Amino acid sequence: MATLLDYCSLVRSKNAGPFTLTFDFMCHDRRAYTALVGTGVLNAALFAGLFGTDEDDILIVNHPSALAVKVSLPRPVVQGDLRDSDHYGGQQYAPLLELDLPGLPSREP
Repeated sequence: MATLLDYCSLVRSKNAGPFTLTFDFMCHDRRAYTALVGTGVLNAALFAGLFGTDEDDILIVNHPSALAVKVSLPRPVVQGDLRDSDHYGGQQYAPLLELDLPGLPSREP
């Protein structure tokens, strides 16, 4: 099995304002981007389950020209709240790194 790091050169999370988290998945190349999007693993159900939000509140945007996928969702806790353990949202991607993904398809000759 593969992980997101086999597909992506950059996986990150960050705030998109005090109420929203955004995740960026930037792929190594077109082959990796096409394969990652084709797995369907980056879906609303996954993020809803991990972050306890409604699937309808999750926005997933594929950017083929940038070889990237962006996911945005409401922060579980408003930035700066006493219960906020990640003020900048920079550590929220960590559980995603352990996802099991199918191996990348072989390069075409």
